[in-house]
Amino acid sequence: MVVTVVARCPHDKNDDNFFNMTAPIVFDRRLYAGRRLRAERDAQYSFLLGHAGDNLAERLGTVKRHFSIALDLSTRDQSFGLFKTRADRWVRTALHPDSRAVCLVADEEALPFAAGSFDLVVSVLGLHAVNDLPGALVQIRRTLKPGGLFMAALFGGATLKELRRALALGETEATGGTSPHVAPFADVRDMGALLQRAGFVSAVADSDTLPVRYGSFAGLVGDMRALGETNALAQRRRRPLPRRAYSATLKSYAQNDGRNGKLAATFEILYLTGWAPNDDL
Repeated sequence: MVVTVVARCPHDKNDDNFFNMTAPIVFDRRLYAGRRLRAERDAQYSFLLGHAGDNLAERLGTVKRHFSIALDLSTRDQSFGLFKTRADRWVRTALHPDSRAVCLVADEEALPFAAGSFDLVVSVLGLHAVNDLPGALVQIRRTLKPGGLFMAALFGGATLKELRRALALGETEATGGTSPHVAPFADVRDMGALLQRAGFVSAVADSDTLPVRYGSFAGLVGDMRALGETNALAQRRRRPLPRRAYSATLKSYAQNDGRNGKLAATFEILYLTGWAPNDDL
């Protein structure tokens, strides 16, 4: 189905609500887009996508309203099917032009839509990798019609805390220093305030924690690769981790977060809900 949406120039600097161009560059968005595309082509089932998508769909299911035109922000196909019947028409964005799911190539950091284009916006496990999350939320709110709804699931700050600790200890022990490997995800305590700051009303941010045990470190890496969520930090180490640092990391992981031959891994999923102000109320 073809959907016509009035677009705006994402680089209109006269727009007071335009995202903060001075936000620090944490993620290499080009690299992240490529890794997401590779994961899409592999099309492996992800229990993390299943968990986040099911929970977000359940929350949306409590909203007794059918939507006319909706925007999906780079949700993977595995989860999108949970939402597609909730709106008559959808525009789906993707980060890479070769994505099979794409209706429109667009980056969450510069959404090319006019104000009031949609009455529903959803995103499952994508917004955690934007460089300017407050600015992205402002743009999302701007694209909503009065009374429109925004719902998203994204990784939270406790995600992979065990891996973060093991890498820091292992690399420091082996090389005397450390480099960033795991993204600095948002804290649920900050998200409600960010939603309100972006102009949402009846804003809610909550989270759940999914503890997982892996039989091997390779299993954890494989799940991250299946999501396209391996290290895409702008300040990442460009060369592979030295063998001695890798060995020290595995040793630290097993000593601190291993039990009965299994490695613990925590995934925190944040769930955001916010409504655009309704001028009629």
